[in-house]
Amino acid sequence: MANTIYVDIASAEGAIFSGAACMVIVPAVMGEIGILPGHSPLLTKLNPGEIHIRLPEEEELFVYILGGLLEIQPSVVTVLTDTALRADAIDEVAAIAARERAEENKRFSEKAIQQGVPGFDYAKARQELAQAIAQIQTLEKLQKCSRKKAGRFPSKNAIDKTDISR
Repeated sequence: MANTIYVDIASAEGAIFSGAACMVIVPAVMGEIGILPGHSPLLTKLNPGEIHIRLPEEEELFVYILGGLLEIQPSVVTVLTDTALRADAIDEVAAIAARERAEENKRFSEKAIQQGVPGFDYAKARQELAQAIAQIQTLEKLQKCSRKKAGRFPSKNAIDKTDISR
């Protein structure tokens, strides 16, 4: 068994990451899943959150997703998502503002439900809040890791040049 697993992350906009990894951690609907080479086959939905990729060179890469689908084969992990952002591309100010808007919408929806006002989508408010919180958590982890390993993240150009042939 090889000590790496091939990872493909694709969004509607295009390929986000393709390459070898030592381990991948994904936010599945029933909790986080850690994936190592030789993992049993699995197909599941993903929640909004971060995908943590440990690269062979002991570097780490974080990708934020808005949910999606995960397919695991013993030597390949495939993530399909509508929206994905590399952690270094997330705008921190915009993410914090989105969280504040989502929290306000959720509070407003809760009041509307308590007062019996129809037409407010509480589930949508909860989803927006979960997405904003996941983005901020991804940023915080990126900042924490970059303080530990200053300059050790792969550059965007290095990831873009990753060999996508199998």
